[in-house]
Amino acid sequence: MTTVELTRFRVEPGRSADLLRTRPGMLADFRADRTGFLDARLVELPGDQWLDIVTWRSSEDFAASRAKGANLPGIRAFFDVIAELVSAEEGTEPAIT
Repeated sequence: MTTVELTRFRVEPGRSADLLRTRPGMLADFRADRTGFLDARLVELPGDQWLDIVTWRSSEDFAASRAKGANLPGIRAFFDVIAELVSAEEGTEPAIT
């Protein structure tokens, strides 16, 4: 089973373009530096909020990524646009046969 990270956050009004501009660099840094990173989808919500849906090979890979924080410039630039963390959850995606 894969691990799914669900992070809901808010950006300041008018900063959505900055968020989208920094996204490719964050994803490139994740691919280069984060073992077990599989995929990420960004969903725009009402009220300047966003939901980041990130898939990891395992819970351990997700935990190791969290421990690294914003250790690379592309990740840091993306995180710097975030004004407020609204919620963060971790779940598992069952294998359906």
